[in-house]
Amino acid sequence: QVQLVESGGGLVQAGGSLRLSCAASGRPFGNYAAAWFRQAPGKEREFVARINWGGGSAYYADSVKGRFTISRDNAKSAMYLQMNSLKPEDTAVYYCAADPDRFRSVAAGYSYWGQGTQVTVSA
Repeated sequence: QVQLVESGGGLVQAGGSLRLSCAASGRPFGNYAAAWFRQAPGKEREFVARINWGGGSAYYADSVKGRFTISRDNAKSAMYLQMNSLKPEDTAVYYCAADPDRFRSVAAGYSYWGQGTQVTVSA
């Protein structure tokens, strides 16, 4: 199993930047594909970005493409989400997720989840 803990959320003005981190512990992080999801109040959890086991392939939701960058450092057991040009509609709780076998853009495709970190973007 792997345990995931997110950090780096906070309050930022529109147009600003934040960098989220996901720290993994337990089994080697390189054994897992990983992703970021987010959930705004009253809305379903939605896919943001995903990265494969070695970090060589990454995919993004259309809503964040060109603004967000996902990366990972398996030696440090960590994953990151660099968020630039933030918009008020990016406000949500952001979750990191991991799975040893699947590499998908749906929440059901991930077995392990962190507790989330709040990102609030003011207009």
